Amino acid sequence: MAQGSFAEFWPVYVHAHSDAKTRLMHCVGTLAGWTILAAAIASRIWWWIVLALVVPYALAWISHFFIEHNRPATFEHPLWSWWADQKMVAMMLMGKMGDEVSKAASEEAKQRSTEAMR
Repeated sequence: MAQGSFAEFWPVYVHAHSDAKTRLMHCVGTLAGWTILAAAIASRIWWWIVLALVVPYALAWISHFFIEHNRPATFEHPLWSWWADQKMVAMMLMGKMGDEVSKAASEEAKQRSTEAMR
């Protein structure tokens, strides 16, 4: 399915992160990345900025290849993927991501059912 907007991309992104272990790896990586970035700025050790990018992506990609067994969305939609990751982590921290995964799965099942009836 081609995604023409972030709103269309989001459910696809959520489905690609249906395993809680994948979401946890993303959360750890994203929070570590922000922490490393803050530490780089505070300490003025500028090469740590590279680590602030490498750590989150490494953990995310490892989770996709070895847990979820799918391709990271970064390859096709790098900006939407980054934004969706921030949204997912925020929702995880608020305890709302599990409901979002259930909602996305329900919508996908409904769509498959509609397509099967055609």
